[in-house]
Amino acid sequence: MSALRRLLLVTALGLNLSLAGQVSAEPIIKNVSTFMLGNGMQVVVIPDHRAPVVTHMVYYKAGSADEPMGEAGIAHFLEHLMFKGTPRYPAGELDRVIRINGGEGNAFTTRDYTGYYQRIARDQLDLMMDLEADRMQNLVLKDENVLPERDVILEERRERIDNDPSSLLGEQLDSVLYHAHPYQKPVIGWMEEMKQLDREDAIDFYRTFYTPANAVLVVAGDVTAEEVKALAEKRYGVLKNTFTPKPRLRTPEPEPIAARRVILKDNRAASPMLQRAYVAPSYATDSDGEAEALEILAEIMGGGTTSRLYRKLVVDDRVAAYSGAWYSGDGLDSGSFSVYGAPAPAVDIARVETGIDAVIEDIITNGVTPEELARAKNRLIAASVYSLDSQSALARSFGTALTTGQTVEDVLEWPQRIEAVTAEQVKAAAARVLDERRSVTGLLLPGDNPSGAAAPNPAALDSATQH
Repeated sequence: MSALRRLLLVTALGLNLSLAGQVSAEPIIKNVSTFMLGNGMQVVVIPDHRAPVVTHMVYYKAGSADEPMGEAGIAHFLEHLMFKGTPRYPAGELDRVIRINGGEGNAFTTRDYTGYYQRIARDQLDLMMDLEADRMQNLVLKDENVLPERDVILEERRERIDNDPSSLLGEQLDSVLYHAHPYQKPVIGWMEEMKQLDREDAIDFYRTFYTPANAVLVVAGDVTAEEVKALAEKRYGVLKNTFTPKPRLRTPEPEPIAARRVILKDNRAASPMLQRAYVAPSYATDSDGEAEALEILAEIMGGGTTSRLYRKLVVDDRVAAYSGAWYSGDGLDSGSFSVYGAPAPAVDIARVETGIDAVIEDIITNGVTPEELARAKNRLIAASVYSLDSQSALARSFGTALTTGQTVEDVLEWPQRIEAVTAEQVKAAAARVLDERRSVTGLLLPGDNPSGAAAPNPAALDSATQH
């Protein structure tokens, strides 16, 4: 699901007032503001006065796709090391300070950005800014805390990826879907490269990407823009940039010309599964509303029990235990469109693939109905409305957008763009993106695996890893 989908701007669409009124969306929408500090750090403020708490998030425009060659996983490794302390706040002190003040905090790494956040009482916002501003420039790393933390991320990879067949399949799909672009790497990194990461690699990445001009501050909660601006100037505005951020130039991905296929046999897999991914535009790279059309297409094809894939494969033909689709459109350079399914007991997985192909071909040939279009739009907006209760969802929507080539205005105008999508646009997007030459199909099959019969782990890394 794209971050923009989680945005709660229902009143802009003139939706059912009884639904919109339940969450009081309009004040939050109207009061979102943004400004720049003198050192180039962008700040977004989302006032939400329903509870005396705030969510404070700092995003850096640096993720796994920005890593140097041969250092896969260094962005995530540095995320862990950012908790190892500074001269003012030694190792463990940051977590202790947040905890004793009744807050919670964590961090996450994705392909395009790394984020750090705290949720705490509003009167502790200044303290949170002090903590983050301090470690933005004063991180102290020593081998005695770097090397043990490297063991932590290696174990994290074993637990979340190597011991989970479905995660292994997803990793292999990405590595084949992208020939040249660094999105082919897993965010957590390749094991052999992770084993070689050291203190110097982490410090180099820190000095290359962690500076105010390469960061975005998002504050959501019981605050005003004036309050946040004063605190941000006090804590972040006094920081000097240690470098000037350069354009984020990654190796461009060539236009796909051939369908690809991955077959993973693993005796830890309880049942077969099929997943297919297509290279697609993202919100940052699309034209003429194609990303919004793909968002709606994914909802029509695979968004729940009324979707085409579920009705066709699970209900009507009874060849699948489950089936669905999703669109990932938050990438700075590219997005992806995915479909998936698993066979019902005693059914060959080939019948699931045939059924998925039939649904895709029908949409490419005949398009979608007005009823499907309207229902998909309503579901997308309703899902956004319900997430209004989460300050972190609000903050992450803006943080994600601003670190992946979009603007605050892009976020605010998303509902109007969704509403404007036509059935013809959905059909055209399906025809262009769901071309088998743009795809890689992965099959997870129960079978021999020399690694042994470890139990599968449901925890799976998608595009993000968390501290």
